[in-house]
Amino acid sequence: MKVAIFSDVQGNLPAMEEAVSRILDWDPDLVVMDGDLVNRGPSSLACLELFDQLRRERGWLPVKGNHEAWVLRCGREAPKDALEAEMRRFADWTYQQIQPRVEALEGWPDHLSFDGGTETSWVHVTHGTMTSNRQGITTSVTDEEIRGTLPPDLALFVTAHTHRPLQRVLDGIPILNVGSVGSPFDGDPRGSYALLEMRQDGWHWEILRFAYDRVQAERDFRDLGFIEEGGPLARIMFEEWRRARLLMPLWRRDFEPAVLAGERPLRPAVDAFLAGLD
Repeated sequence: MKVAIFSDVQGNLPAMEEAVSRILDWDPDLVVMDGDLVNRGPSSLACLELFDQLRRERGWLPVKGNHEAWVLRCGREAPKDALEAEMRRFADWTYQQIQPRVEALEGWPDHLSFDGGTETSWVHVTHGTMTSNRQGITTSVTDEEIRGTLPPDLALFVTAHTHRPLQRVLDGIPILNVGSVGSPFDGDPRGSYALLEMRQDGWHWEILRFAYDRVQAERDFRDLGFIEEGGPLARIMFEEWRRARLLMPLWRRDFEPAVLAGERPLRPAVDAFLAGLD
C-alpha cells in the first residue's frame, strides 16, 4: 500500500500543481490532503477546484485545517468592528474568491484513520493534534505538552500546521509532520510532502522536498489581488512566503497589542514591522 500526504498549500497554485504532478507519477493507492488548502495565498479557488476534481475522480481525501475553519467562519460571521474587518480582510477576500465553490469545502473531517492491512498498522491523520487543529508539533514542543493529544495504539501519527517537516517519537509512537506544499517556514522555500509505503515489516516513510515555479507564484501574489486587496496583514503573509520564515509571532508580540489597544493604526504599524525586518 502506498499513501501520499500533503498539507498547507495555502492558495499557492504553482506549488500545488507541482506536488500533484509528482504524487500522480508515484501512483499511490491513497492520497490525503491534511488541511489548509486555502487562504494566505492568491489562488484559493483554483486550488480548491483542482483538489475537488482529484477528490471526485481519484478519491483523494481531505482533512480540515484551521484555515478552512476560519474562512468558513468569516463567511458566516461579520466582523465586530472596523479594525477586525481590516485585520481579517485577507480571509474575507479568500471567502469571496471561493464562494462559488464553497460547498466543496464544507463537511471535511477533522481527523481520519487508515490501516495497512493489520491490526497494528493504524495511521491517524489530523492537521494539528486531537486537541486542536491549531496545536502544532515542532522540535520546541515538549513530550509532556504532546502527551495525551494523540490517540493510543498507533503505528504512525501524521500532522501538519507548523509548515516545518519533522520526525520524532513519543512513547513509542512515531510522529510525522509533513510540512508545507505552498509556504514552508523552515528557511527552505521548497515545498514538502510525505510518502508512506506498507512493506512486510510495517510502514516506511519519507519527506520529499521539491522546487516549483516561484516566479509565477510571486506574480500570482502581486497580480491576482491578494496583496493589494487582502489588507495590511496580507503583506506580512507574503513576506513569510518569500522568506520561508514565520513572522506572525513577531508581529503579534511587538506590534499587534498597540494596534488592538487603539494606540497605533494598523497600516503604519505593518509598515514599521516590515521595515524593521531588514
